[in-house]
Amino acid sequence: MNQNPASPTALGVRPSAQLASALLTQAFVWMFAGLLLTAVVAYFVQGNPRLVQIASEWVFLLFIGQLALVVGITAAMKKISAMVALLLFFVYAASIGVTIGLIVQLYTETSVVAAFFSAASLFGAAAIYGAVTKRTLTGLGPTLFIGVIGLIVASIVNIFLDLGPLSLAISVIGVVIFTALTAYDVKRITSGDYAAAAGSLEKAAVFSALSLYLDFINIFLFLLRIFGSRN
Repeated sequence: MNQNPASPTALGVRPSAQLASALLTQAFVWMFAGLLLTAVVAYFVQGNPRLVQIASEWVFLLFIGQLALVVGITAAMKKISAMVALLLFFVYAASIGVTIGLIVQLYTETSVVAAFFSAASLFGAAAIYGAVTKRTLTGLGPTLFIGVIGLIVASIVNIFLDLGPLSLAISVIGVVIFTALTAYDVKRITSGDYAAAAGSLEKAAVFSALSLYLDFINIFLFLLRIFGSRN
């Protein structure tokens, strides 16, 4: 999320509207494909007690693996092919499906559906804003990065202290941060920053899809924690 000094935004240039639109469209195609895979895996996990038990026993290693995948895809984006990057993205999306399956089986179906459509509405509004705004939004980068780090630290603290009010505050702030990140990421996609960072349009589409996917998933999970009704 740090601003690249050699990025198109920093240089004050923009790709053509046609190129920006094509990249954004492809990013959304891969993002929705990843979400569909996540939903399918989550559906089978939450409906199978044996899979829920296995996933619960390995949830910590699953989390570590997911974190390693995200860091690995991002760090190796210029070194790997677009096909390998896409494959790793789908592996990550499938693993998130296991996690989502564990989480949603704790909530009522109505809560899950409501959280999903609420997340889709917030995500869509932020994405539209990011695509049409004339502002660069570059100033949001450092602030949002610090906000994400703060969320992670606060979440870890809350795991050990289990403070109810803190959990609610974390969730509300999380929704705000990842909604803002959606607009920020869309703006960076349309401005050509992700293409410059990835080195090719094909890899930029995958990298962009991963960023948007993470934004949506986090908005959904935080909303579920705020408004979800437990089974």
